[in-house]
Amino acid sequence: MLIRVDTESARPLYDQVAASIRADLLAGALSPGDRLPAARDVAAALQINQHTVLHAYQRLRDEGLIELRRGRGAVISGAAAPLVELAHEIDRLVDRARGLGVSAETLAGIIGSHADAPPPALDPRSDLRDPLDPPHPHDPEEAQR
Repeated sequence: MLIRVDTESARPLYDQVAASIRADLLAGALSPGDRLPAARDVAAALQINQHTVLHAYQRLRDEGLIELRRGRGAVISGAAAPLVELAHEIDRLVDRARGLGVSAETLAGIIGSHADAPPPALDPRSDLRDPLDPPHPHDPEEAQR
């Protein structure tokens, strides 16, 4: 695993460290159970402050991608595994949007609006109910089915 940062970038260093680890996870270079290097080792290798690396690790922990364990350090969590599959789906979506002439900004806006919207409410009497379930005795519409 190679963590990369650009000290000339306006992007905060902790965010660059976290993004680099996310990218390795999505590329399959990291798997659940893999141990990340100690924050002090990463800081020394990148010549940045150890607290910057710890901030990145805490951000990844808050996202559910790593677990911070006393004595064991940072470990890729099991919850990170579905991200690889999701990344492939996102790649297909981006390719399709590009083919349709949809810009990255527009696609991001569409995804953002869907992410912010409440999930659609399901009608409890909809046809999604298991047909093997008996009708509810106090619902005349159900009794007619």
